[in-house]
Amino acid sequence: MTEEIHTKHLDDVVVRFSGDSGDGMQLAGNIFSTVSAIVGNGISTLPDYPADIRAPQGSLTGVSAAQVHISDDIDTALTPGDKCDVLVAMNAAALKTQLKYCKPQATIIIDTDNFGPADLKKAEFKTDDYLGELGIDTDCVVACPMTKMILAMDFAKTTPRKQVLKTRNMFALGIVCWLFQRDRHLVANFLRQKFAKHPEVAENNIEVFENGYRFGNNTHASVPATYRIDTVKHHPGRYMDITGNKATAYGLMAAAEKAGLKLYLGSYPITPASDILIELAKHKSMGVITVQAEDEIAACASAIGAAFGGALAVTSTSGPGICLKSEAMNLAVMDELPLVIIDVQRGGPSTGLPTKGEQTDLLQVLFGRNGESPMPVIAPTSPTDCFDAAYWACKTALEHVTPVVLLSDGYIANGSGAWRLPQMKDLAAIRQHLAPEAMRHQYSPYRRDPMTLARYQALPGEPGFEHILGGLEKDNNTGAISNNPENHDLMCRLRREKVAKIPVPRQRVVTCMPNDIVGDGEYPDTDLLLVGFGGQYGQLYTAMQALCAEGYHVALMHLKYINPLPENVGDIVRHYPKVMVCEQNLGQLAAWLRMNIDGFAPLQYNKVEGRPLPIEGIIEAAKKVLK
Repeated sequence: MTEEIHTKHLDDVVVRFSGDSGDGMQLAGNIFSTVSAIVGNGISTLPDYPADIRAPQGSLTGVSAAQVHISDDIDTALTPGDKCDVLVAMNAAALKTQLKYCKPQATIIIDTDNFGPADLKKAEFKTDDYLGELGIDTDCVVACPMTKMILAMDFAKTTPRKQVLKTRNMFALGIVCWLFQRDRHLVANFLRQKFAKHPEVAENNIEVFENGYRFGNNTHASVPATYRIDTVKHHPGRYMDITGNKATAYGLMAAAEKAGLKLYLGSYPITPASDILIELAKHKSMGVITVQAEDEIAACASAIGAAFGGALAVTSTSGPGICLKSEAMNLAVMDELPLVIIDVQRGGPSTGLPTKGEQTDLLQVLFGRNGESPMPVIAPTSPTDCFDAAYWACKTALEHVTPVVLLSDGYIANGSGAWRLPQMKDLAAIRQHLAPEAMRHQYSPYRRDPMTLARYQALPGEPGFEHILGGLEKDNNTGAISNNPENHDLMCRLRREKVAKIPVPRQRVVTCMPNDIVGDGEYPDTDLLLVGFGGQYGQLYTAMQALCAEGYHVALMHLKYINPLPENVGDIVRHYPKVMVCEQNLGQLAAWLRMNIDGFAPLQYNKVEGRPLPIEGIIEAAKKVLK
């Protein structure tokens, strides 16, 4: 008879799965987050891939990790967390490299079969006492010979050893699911769906998972209690666990359907943007056309052709690809064609950190082209917000006849959240800005709407709307090539003013309560305003909450619309005695705000580590300012 173990109720928990690339840590994290989302928990995830395509097994550079934050309310799981409460380390290298992400007294689950002398040597341990060497309390460790236990199972006798070892992640997941009382049937359903074409593989994985679950239950896994994270606030609707890249793809498809257009993506595979191409390629039945071009400029140029032909045209890449696309992007500016350019930022410069995320392309997408070349820029704030941001980018491109940059990043692109599926009827209408019938036989390609300055687009092949576009400057009236200095100055100003006139929502300022949002012209009186943009919203909001809980008066202004800026941004920053801009670069947003707001001189908090801004780091920096 086993000793009774009691259950503790928690508000949230962070679990980090780590092991070699190929150990299935991303799948384990995905299953854990999915079954948590199904029962209504809030989730936020952080896949942490190594940059090596295939590092030597057991090496320090080959560790892959997946961090999952689950909470009792979808409104509170805003970040994957700075540090984890539970670490799964499948080998010695994973333990050594991932321990720094653990909270004090975190529970650590290890496969002892991968901590032999050779494993310790690869991980550069100096002694056999690896726990003592790292200063780990043995009471915090759940040590289990996972590999030996799996190899002793019946299916292992008739299955190739290499395939058997691929199920180790399911044993570890079983222990974690026991620890947090996750529904075992949900895991089994997930595996049967994932391996529907290979039912034997599914059943083997389920059997290993069940053994891991029973191991925790029968041994109590050296922990004082199991834990429950109940859903305290239900939000009606249909939800799915979605990554930022998939949400981006869905936003593009929704926009194409709403506009009644075919969706065309011209792309070239590049980390971390490739999943957008992969996802859209699955949806030919919805009229989606995907082309994997031979290089980045060809991908962008093909999308420009699709835009000229009347499709909803998109091209996707990351920072290095933006450099290569810039000449074609500039052609889209000159021709004033609707084109959505997706930049999923990664660490740089050069090849940089391909599997990590940063915010270091902001000035590149604003200015990284020759000549006066303005483009609207929008930066989604979370994995789930990628859907809305992609939809807005498409709507802006089509209605204002301009290229638009969607500035995502590797953190939110690969991260995931619980996303409520929208209804198509609730999405804003999208209307192409086409030349009216009255212009037939009188059409000039640069005739503009006097209110928005968007030019009227005509589709090729329409009698009476024949025209030519190209990379040379055009006459504002006739559309013919023009070298006239005054005309060039006029066209540059018109293109800039057209972008400046694009309507974006007024900027909000938030305080410590999720629904405490100020009205127009009214801003809370606090001692410090935090400012950020894009995918760091969760980090900044969580830091603000922590500061408010300690009695500090702090507010947050988080920008989603970068160009044009909301009209009240200047009024907001001038309202506060101290403003600190926090970003994953060395001050690019701060520089952009200084350019646009006379006399603005913010404080700055900057990190360029290829990881989300550390919440504790933001808090410490804010306290120094406030004290």
